Amino acid sequence: MSCYLAPTVFITSTDPAVVEFARRATTGAVDERDRAVRLYYAVRDGIRYDPRSIRLTPEGFTASRCLAEGQGFCVTKAVLLAAAARACGIPARLGFADVRNHLATPRMIAMMRGETVLQWHAYTELWIDGSWVKATPAFNRELCERFRVAPLEFDGRADSLFQPFNDDAHPFMEYVRDRGTFDDVPFDAIVEDFRRFEDVWASLDDEAAGSRVE
Repeated sequence: MSCYLAPTVFITSTDPAVVEFARRATTGAVDERDRAVRLYYAVRDGIRYDPRSIRLTPEGFTASRCLAEGQGFCVTKAVLLAAAARACGIPARLGFADVRNHLATPRMIAMMRGETVLQWHAYTELWIDGSWVKATPAFNRELCERFRVAPLEFDGRADSLFQPFNDDAHPFMEYVRDRGTFDDVPFDAIVEDFRRFEDVWASLDDEAAGSRVE
């Protein structure tokens, strides 16, 4: 388990700001599962989801940068949760999958050149009571309410993954490819695929992203 507890260039679990974030979030927790759950909600709702925060640089993928900016996308929010968990002594690793967003706006699909599959969606796996449990802290509560999707809950026992349907029973997120788990960010592989849409990340606005909630 040592590799799932160690700090890395991306999972900056010894950064004083990350350590303090984890400490505040887990104050009053009664056990490890309780700490993990509190960390999940601190990242889910305390860090706003915004794909315009994507920066294809090593620094742009760090937990420290995500925390400092108070916003991130699925990868950096998963990285921050992993870093906060490691800061609390909870083994954590990153999981990745490709997902199809069935609620993508027409403009977003046009900007993505007709592509609806989002590559390298990230979640966090936490080692709790002898097993790995998946947690997806990407979409904050306000964003979910805007798109009529129930916010993903996490109890530290069952996997918390994207919902297949929204509140109106329309298809939402579909997992189409499992890319496996990693003890650190597979930065080069992610950037190689993301480069195809670098102009999209640079030009996203509220309508296109459908994700910023003031």
